[in-house]
Amino acid sequence: MASFDIVNEINAQEVDNAVNNTLKEISSRYDFRGLHTEVTYHKKENRIHLVAAENMKMQAVKEMLSRNFIKRGIDAKVLEFGEEEGTSQGHLKMDVLLQEGISREITKKIVKEIKDLKIKVQPQIQDEQVRVTGKKIDDLQAVIQHLKSKDMGIPLQFVNFK
Repeated sequence: MASFDIVNEINAQEVDNAVNNTLKEISSRYDFRGLHTEVTYHKKENRIHLVAAENMKMQAVKEMLSRNFIKRGIDAKVLEFGEEEGTSQGHLKMDVLLQEGISREITKKIVKEIKDLKIKVQPQIQDEQVRVTGKKIDDLQAVIQHLKSKDMGIPLQFVNFK
């Protein structure tokens, strides 16, 4: 029996590289000169902390971060931007959560999509991933192509193809 796993994983080193590229871009832009701007990556908490001087600068930092994620090969859908809050110094701060793993609702949605295809494969939910098994590799590849064409709200990776 052939199988593969559907997961949502983030490479922490690539996230760190994207954050560093964003910081480098901020330091080289003339419109950020002399203004307080922070982009900090907290690996253990799986979040990025942003601080900017004003709303326009915060939007620019968000766009730079998204663009650098895409350049590093990470789908920008993993970024879940929080609410902007004021700081005591008059700046704006925001936390950006990195979505890793697949939630229960989305795993159920994936299983439903696979079953609606009416192909002889068996999907099963395992924690934050879905394992799909079948006799024919062509059937498994058809499932992958179908899921790639659907928007599940998070990026999906297809790993452990055996």
